[in-house]
Amino acid sequence: MTTPPGLDLSRLRSYLGDKAPGLVGEPLTAELVAGGRSNLTYVLNEVFVLRRPPLGHVLATAHDMAREFRVISALGATAVPVPEALLLCEDAGVIGAPFYVMARVPGVVLRHRDQTDPLGDDGRRRVAFAMMDTLAELHLVDPAAVGLAEFGRPEGFLRRQVRRWSRQLASSRSRDLPAADALRDRLAATVPATGRTGIVHGDYRLDNLIVDPDTLRVAAVLDWEMATIGDPLTDLGLLLAYWNVLDRVRTGPNPIADGLGPAAGFPSGDELLGRYARSAPLSDDLHWYVGMACYKLAVVLEGIHYRYTRGQTVGAGFDEIGQLVPPLLEEGIAAINGES
Repeated sequence: MTTPPGLDLSRLRSYLGDKAPGLVGEPLTAELVAGGRSNLTYVLNEVFVLRRPPLGHVLATAHDMAREFRVISALGATAVPVPEALLLCEDAGVIGAPFYVMARVPGVVLRHRDQTDPLGDDGRRRVAFAMMDTLAELHLVDPAAVGLAEFGRPEGFLRRQVRRWSRQLASSRSRDLPAADALRDRLAATVPATGRTGIVHGDYRLDNLIVDPDTLRVAAVLDWEMATIGDPLTDLGLLLAYWNVLDRVRTGPNPIADGLGPAAGFPSGDELLGRYARSAPLSDDLHWYVGMACYKLAVVLEGIHYRYTRGQTVGAGFDEIGQLVPPLLEEGIAAINGES
């Protein structure tokens, strides 16, 4: 067997036994899925998907497999499309870290221009609006109705977000970032009153979705590692940061996803907000959420940069991540000040 980084196929085969009927009696194969920048994702025998935390430095609470498993299990009976959750293993002794297994959902993850250019203007518009309809559907789910009432603490959520991402940065900070302190202080001083409570994905963007190539509808929402209960507008702020801000700060090809956003022929951020507002309410404080999103994204990328400098990342494309952090912080300050 060929063993990809981060897996022990022999131990995994022994552990799975008859827990995954599609693998019984079959040699176990695993393929690392490219594109992930945090938790590692593997396809097992082309029918199941395994998720585990990244190698090396792991920020506290940032890679909780049980949380991911719980939220996709809860959403399985709703209109929000998610993969079928199959099993959770919290015993790090099996493969070296906790993990879970889910069913593989057929479809495509749209990330690069060679995937999105052939869609044409109409196709890109349909995909973008399907993305927003699915996000609104998620934000309209009653957490208590699906057993997630205790999944998070909505009271004081936004203030805790500022503190949490400040701590995350402190845990993986290896260089001087003065704009990080300025943005943190500005965010803390201008926290808006939370108007809504719902399920927050935490990293919602087009390349974290599986799209049905025939219907251009969302077949599954992936990567729930940051999910919680809180203010759903944080998802919108982050989506806008991915959609608009990254294209402004990059100096070369977008190292995260070069085929998304207005620069790739998709609708503008304002059009996305208009689509979302057809089903779910917006807020006059959205500029704060964009500033918070720039801070959060900068902290996440700094954590990846931290692991990259220590040789603890798997795959290509990590060498340019660190360059995005300082301008993202400046964009966050501009957003908070109403300058972008």
